[in-house]
Amino acid sequence: MTQARKTQVSLDATPYYHCITRCVRRAFLCGDDRYSGRNFDHRREWLLERLRLLASVFAIDICAYAVMSNHYHLVLHVDAEKAASWGDDEVIARWLALFHGPLIVQRHVAGQSLLEAEKQVVAEVVAEWRERLSDISWFMRCLNEHIARRANEEDGCKGRFWEGRFKTQALLDERALLACMAYVDLNPIRAGMADRPELSDFTSIQQRLFEVAGQRTVGEGEGDELPALQPFQGAEHLDAVPGIPFTLGDYIELVEWTGRAVRPDKRGYIPPGVPSIVDRLGLEPDDWVRLVKRHGQPHRRVFGSWLQLQAWCEQVGQRWVKGQGAPAAPA
Repeated sequence: MTQARKTQVSLDATPYYHCITRCVRRAFLCGDDRYSGRNFDHRREWLLERLRLLASVFAIDICAYAVMSNHYHLVLHVDAEKAASWGDDEVIARWLALFHGPLIVQRHVAGQSLLEAEKQVVAEVVAEWRERLSDISWFMRCLNEHIARRANEEDGCKGRFWEGRFKTQALLDERALLACMAYVDLNPIRAGMADRPELSDFTSIQQRLFEVAGQRTVGEGEGDELPALQPFQGAEHLDAVPGIPFTLGDYIELVEWTGRAVRPDKRGYIPPGVPSIVDRLGLEPDDWVRLVKRHGQPHRRVFGSWLQLQAWCEQVGQRWVKGQGAPAAPA
């Protein structure tokens, strides 16, 4: 049974979420359609351009992404404190970068004199916009509606472009976050589209590697369409500092090792090797591989330790959870 989004997203439990959206029927987000012979690679750039804009408007950071032929993955971080720190004028400016505001707000922006009752209306509108700017549902709505309209216009058709509402997985701890990011970044390799992270086009791992090597940076020439990514801040707890609580070097090693371990009997795997981060996290290799694979199962809506899952269930009012025996107990 479909559950309300508010029962799947609880910022009191975690600010990190994995979102997945698929195209409907034979609609192609990008890649080659063997039936029509058309190529849709340019639609990947549409999505990254839109992500770049939304990341600059919303109080939501992008930790990882992968754009595939008929679906895409995002790992998002909601920064509610950042949204709360914005002044009213900044909230208005950010919202108007995406939508036309009501006339009364336009009058406020123009500096026209308002009655006290009108000022109260503006304050209520701004409060609603502030809440939306840290809302994953609004972020995904602004992304998916934009892409769907452009794709339908290009295809000369009407109707649904996406399969349905986006799927959400809550990432309750550091292990769940890293496992999900690795899963997302390794999607092209698992699909046989690339044999190493630096060749995995339209993924966050390729973007991070290029930026480290100085080959491409956000906002410069060829990389203008790339979204800003949440930085790595070192081995700190999630609540200690903003940013992903590990070093970029360790994460790259982790992706390399996981890419070698996940489905080595299939095409497109990475040569074997073990990174130091596995020992530091105290993980068993087989458990880690199973954990990463589970992020590909859409019916599992929550990932984290068993104690954290119990707390999550109490917060969202859920009585039953799946996967009690798993290394990070996905639900």
